[in-house]
Amino acid sequence: MADKSRSVSRIRRHERIRKAVAGTPERPRLSVFRALSHIYAQVIDDEAGNTLVSASTIDTDLRAKVKGLNKTEQAKLVGKAVAERAKAKGIEKVVFDRGGFRYTGRVKALADAARAGGLDF
Repeated sequence: MADKSRSVSRIRRHERIRKAVAGTPERPRLSVFRALSHIYAQVIDDEAGNTLVSASTIDTDLRAKVKGLNKTEQAKLVGKAVAERAKAKGIEKVVFDRGGFRYTGRVKALADAARAGGLDF
């Protein structure tokens, strides 16, 4: 029961955040989802409803690199990869959406790596 209410609380927080945070073509949204064993990041244009760039620990090109690393190190690699892919598409500025998760641990590691990779938020 505690797990269910925790996930419901996260979804409520995410919905509350999403009222204020929206991605535009000029400044898309960098959305993070953290599961127990994987982490996912997407750069989204909410006006068109399109995912412009994505990276995760289950990507075929990242899967080999993340093997054997701890989850925080994996999140750093995903953040770096999403930043590189966004820069390749000409995306410099994004708005960060932590998805209702606390800004600590894996979420913070991904955000810091994306910033180091050249994304501005």
